[in-house]
Amino acid sequence: MTKPIPQKARAVIIGGGVSGCSIAYHLAKLGWTDVVLLERKQLTSGTTWHAAGLIGQLRASQNMTRLAKYSADLYIRLEAETGIGTGMRQNGSITVALTDERKEEIYRQASLARAFKIDVREISPQEAKALYPHLNIGDVKAAVHLPLDGQCDPANIAMSLAKGARQQGANIIEGVKVIEVLARDGRVVGVVCEQAGERFTIETENVVNAAGMWGRDLARQSGVTLPLHACEHFYIVTEPVGGLKSLPVLRVPDECTYYKEDAGKMLIGAFEPVAKPWPPAGEAIREDFCFDQLPEDFDHFQPILEMAINRMPMLETAGIHTFFNGPESFTPDDRYYLGEAPELKGYWVAAGYNSIGIVSSGGAGMALAQWMNDGEPPFDLWEVDIRRAQPFQKNRFYLKERVTETLGLLYADHFPYRQMATARGIRRSPIHEHLAARGAVFGEVAGWERANWFAREGQERKYEYSWRRQNWFENQREEHLAIRTGVGFFDMTSFGKIRVEGRGACRFLQRLCANQIDVPAGRIVYTQMLNRRGGIESDLTATRLTETAFLLIVPAATLQRDLAWLRRHVADENVVVTDMTVAESVLCVMGPKSRQLMQRISPDDFSNDAHPFGAAREIEIGMGLARAHRVTYVGELGWELYVSTDQAAHVFEALELAGLDLGLKLCGIHTLDSCRIEKAFRHFGHDITDEDHVLEAGLGFAVKTGKGEFIGRDAVLHKQETGIDRRLVQFKLTDPEPLLFHNEAIVRDGEIVGTTTSGNYGHFLGGAIGLGYVPCKGESAAEVLGSCYEIEIAGTRVRAEPSLAPMYDPNAARVRM
Repeated sequence: MTKPIPQKARAVIIGGGVSGCSIAYHLAKLGWTDVVLLERKQLTSGTTWHAAGLIGQLRASQNMTRLAKYSADLYIRLEAETGIGTGMRQNGSITVALTDERKEEIYRQASLARAFKIDVREISPQEAKALYPHLNIGDVKAAVHLPLDGQCDPANIAMSLAKGARQQGANIIEGVKVIEVLARDGRVVGVVCEQAGERFTIETENVVNAAGMWGRDLARQSGVTLPLHACEHFYIVTEPVGGLKSLPVLRVPDECTYYKEDAGKMLIGAFEPVAKPWPPAGEAIREDFCFDQLPEDFDHFQPILEMAINRMPMLETAGIHTFFNGPESFTPDDRYYLGEAPELKGYWVAAGYNSIGIVSSGGAGMALAQWMNDGEPPFDLWEVDIRRAQPFQKNRFYLKERVTETLGLLYADHFPYRQMATARGIRRSPIHEHLAARGAVFGEVAGWERANWFAREGQERKYEYSWRRQNWFENQREEHLAIRTGVGFFDMTSFGKIRVEGRGACRFLQRLCANQIDVPAGRIVYTQMLNRRGGIESDLTATRLTETAFLLIVPAATLQRDLAWLRRHVADENVVVTDMTVAESVLCVMGPKSRQLMQRISPDDFSNDAHPFGAAREIEIGMGLARAHRVTYVGELGWELYVSTDQAAHVFEALELAGLDLGLKLCGIHTLDSCRIEKAFRHFGHDITDEDHVLEAGLGFAVKTGKGEFIGRDAVLHKQETGIDRRLVQFKLTDPEPLLFHNEAIVRDGEIVGTTTSGNYGHFLGGAIGLGYVPCKGESAAEVLGSCYEIEIAGTRVRAEPSLAPMYDPNAARVRM
């Protein structure tokens, strides 16, 4: 007997896996009783039913860890609430390292776990053997034990969440396929679905795409970008093993494997380095797909199994009960998607879980439900925000190639600066080939190929990854010192460029930006766009081009997010917001000799009087034209040259020729970052996010409350009145050898108080530099600086000097020289 389809709903959730069930449960808990979940076949019949069910609490950031810990806590209490057992048991986990590099990684993770208040212990190979008697520790270098990790029954968790949602009034209907999401005037208005051959329409203003591996094609119908692609995921389950007792989950990432004891059997799964995308090219997921398995491929799995038998010799005599192969969705960057799609208001996404859907979905469902209820995320979720997806990434050839790599990256060494190897070269600057011919080694952000560092003649143009100094460390030092003492060049064409124009452009930006935007034409304003809590939604410069036109410059990675924020807030102003990113290249000359260089290739006056800091104007350059912005992210005299893409190669060639005897140095993004951190310039997504208050981030100088109303003004005034609770502090390690990247524990007077938000090596200052927030409610600046600080790196604490002012050029004299 079929359940009736309602005519209206406050929200329609598409997909009855653990993610969709969690969202329904949490929306219902918030009082959204008019919620409908539609499942094409049966609950859990896509990928949830065959998930391994590993619950690891430590993730790559504090908020992702917060969501994973929430999931674990939820799954423990669900059984009492719904009467459905979740199989959740906290039997702990052990991760072992077989190399010195992996040892460094897992010890760094242990330090991070301590900072996140997770129970963790570094243990010896012998201690690992005592906890896991079947483990061959002959080549084990180290291990880490998290006693509160565990495992669960994924299908029962989904069923328990579904029952909990129903108990709160949600309507869950199986056997209903969504045909189309209806939209009008840029927002969702309904869903067309099919049940038993008959079509129905549900009026709704909120749709959640939790359709898993079906989600990409469903989103495409609505013009929404949801880049994911399924891969084949393999595991085997043994026959019952005599005498096998409860064991922790075991991970051996150097062999790509995990081990889970379950009811006297062993499950051995893998995240192999080169995965198999599914379905194959030219094929689609079958219409009748339901609890399906994929064909066995023992040849593909055999190398993993051979390593597993060596690692756990008891497997040699254990029979194989099940050889399982099932699909799982993966994304281009190994992070799932959550939030409202920028293309269509009311179209929400929760998909692409990269084999961590069970541990993620409890927390993700809570966060998305809160986001839908409040109109803003409950805390910073940028690393999984759907707005990070680039439109080109929905290309299926791209996705098929990229996911062959991303599956294996789950267990690959998570080296700093690791670059994707597949699906590269898609977005390029007009001078890409010029830079490649001169030794550029490229990285990728938002699909853009960007020179990260420049190899010397005869040096191999590739990364040699390590947790210690990598093969480009000296190249970076030379580039860095050229910026500080001479002149260097950066290609920053990847900058996001947004034109805001119209009669109401100034009024619109005054309302969105915290700084004073109503400035004369030709002035550049550094500002933030805030949310109502005073958190930072965007970090940008705004250049007034004319009375009615502004150019906003944002990071490449945040362009889609920033466009969405601007368009969402257009009210009755006469304003047009246009993405101009590919119209202009950005060629930067930076350093104390940059003025000399500019004077050689342009007849224009670059003196302080004619072209002061913070000014933009058109100039002649070579035989072309550019708009020169006197602004810097490296803390030196310099100009960003905005050149139409057709003239970019010519301008680069003119700069290079004119700079020969000045020692013009081609520089990469790694050097840009090391220079900016010496100057304590903030990096969006690391040092500043939408949950970091602008005053606590030390950016009060860019906030002008006296200009009138703007979003976040009340929160700024309130914080000014009540005082800040923490400060962003710059640290320099006193030992010049160790390196900082981010997420190292900050230790104040012997106690861990936070983590570094970003780090790099300060080649001019002579040591690793990091930024990080220090709690300081009721304390003066002097009291904050008066403490003894250390940074914990892989379990070792290193003395650090703190500063609230930039350690390099604190008075900003060099940018105005």
